[in-house]
Amino acid sequence: MKVAVVGATGMVGEVMLKVLAERNFPITDLLLVASERSVGKKLTYKGEEYAIIGLADAVEAKPDIAIFSAGGDTSLEWAPKFAEAGTTVIDNSSAWRMDPTKKLVVPEINADELTTEDKIIANPNCSTIQLVMALAPLHDKYKMKRVVISTYQSVSGTGIKAVRQLENEVAGIEGEMAYPYPIGRNALPHCDVFLENGYTKEEMKLAREPQKILNDRTFSISATAVRIPTSGGHSESVNVEFYNDFELNEVRQILNNTSGVTVQDNPDTNTYPMPIYAHDKDEVFVGRIRRDETQRNTLNMWIVADNLRKGAATNAVQIAEYLVANKLV
Repeated sequence: MKVAVVGATGMVGEVMLKVLAERNFPITDLLLVASERSVGKKLTYKGEEYAIIGLADAVEAKPDIAIFSAGGDTSLEWAPKFAEAGTTVIDNSSAWRMDPTKKLVVPEINADELTTEDKIIANPNCSTIQLVMALAPLHDKYKMKRVVISTYQSVSGTGIKAVRQLENEVAGIEGEMAYPYPIGRNALPHCDVFLENGYTKEEMKLAREPQKILNDRTFSISATAVRIPTSGGHSESVNVEFYNDFELNEVRQILNNTSGVTVQDNPDTNTYPMPIYAHDKDEVFVGRIRRDETQRNTLNMWIVADNLRKGAATNAVQIAEYLVANKLV
């Protein structure tokens, strides 16, 4: 299996290589790809050094799979070129997610929709992935009507520049700003750019992507996305109204039996999900499971996951694993 990692020098690219190694993905030929300014630099994978190559050379090499994490503009320009060369692209940017001709995939939920014809496959937004991992099995059982979500997202979701801003502020060092305000000891209700409707792009991703993944537009989602001074891991406060009533013990049992989901929910022992415990893990953690006492058939949950792993790299690698296992590449 010839595999290209596009954006190998970025934060997600580095985690991608780590996850590929940990999961022992069957690579016979690895191509590490980045922008022209990084060409020739060396990265290590499984103890072996690899030189970074450019995008044109990577297309010419005709990899079986190319996992992209290099930004939307790069994906829009180069993913079709890889696809034309016969490569299956798994793209981590927002470029193709809402394209009606492209699949938006969380393997535990809808990988079975993939075919050999899918040459560009979209990886969902990090916050969307952890949200639908918890909502999908409950939607199957109780049918969602409306979801209200507030996110508490780490600076790593913005990128290395934002991580450095937080580190500099903690250390009392003046440096380059990724955000329009300090992030240390602060919370910014501002993830991605603002749109004409007053919501940010991140909030609209959360509103639209779950409907596409679940292939169901009968439920609605309203989101507020907030950036907080944690270095890794996204958290979500989720209020979901169902058409049908539920029992809390059954909800916990359904989530416990969902592959990739771990329930941490015991107030008596202060057991609940936190970013510090989700760090470097692939599971989606769910806790604070309780009935909304102000409205019928409505549930509150707290959902946490490592945004660079299940929220990005691990989900992409799981898609690649599915393609290989089902001989779709």
